[in-house]
Amino acid sequence: MRIQMDKYIHEIFKNKVMNKDKLLSFGFFEDNNIFHLQTPLIYDFILSIDITPENIKTTLYDKDTKDEYTLHLNDNFVGNYVGEIRTAYHEMLSKICDSCFDKVVFKSDNAQKVIKYIKQKYNDELEFLWEKFDDNAICRRKDNKKWYIAFMKVKKCKLESLQGESMVEIIDVRVDRDVSFYIDNKHIFAGYHMNKKNWITILLESDIDIDEVYKLIDISYTLAK
Repeated sequence: MRIQMDKYIHEIFKNKVMNKDKLLSFGFFEDNNIFHLQTPLIYDFILSIDITPENIKTTLYDKDTKDEYTLHLNDNFVGNYVGEIRTAYHEMLSKICDSCFDKVVFKSDNAQKVIKYIKQKYNDELEFLWEKFDDNAICRRKDNKKWYIAFMKVKKCKLESLQGESMVEIIDVRVDRDVSFYIDNKHIFAGYHMNKKNWITILLESDIDIDEVYKLIDISYTLAK
């Protein structure tokens, strides 16, 4: 999602996708696929927000004079007055993010299919356990809390035989036979950040047969017991 705001706000909306129903429930109104809201802020300021699937635009202006205020976007301006406005601005956008946006880290078609499969078959959701590594998630069994799948984003060159610095989506699963049986270094690789004797890595952004991926997930789920 492309955010035309300061770096702090870019971080707030990282890996977030707007939810139209939630925006409307929050108080936004829709016009030509643009969701608009005007809300009071401190010191008689009005915050105007326009949200589309690709962009977020904000305007802060004085209620009486209609003059636009921008000092809160520049960290070089300090003091109690601008500091309070900046804090109120960030708090409002954080509230909108928490109330109206869904977290979507893994966006490839195969990733979405795997997430849906896990939800439907095992009623499990992705768990993001590490705040510092918010591109990593796991699913674990409900009965013993053992992991059976890990989701990650890694540089392509981190996988054997692949080159490039672009980020790709992968999953790690445990297998019940020698990993060399599965590894082709095209779709399936030695386990990344896992025990390479028991785990394999599946490149989701590939043409791998999704039904084969489901079978491997089922094996990993069973082994986690």
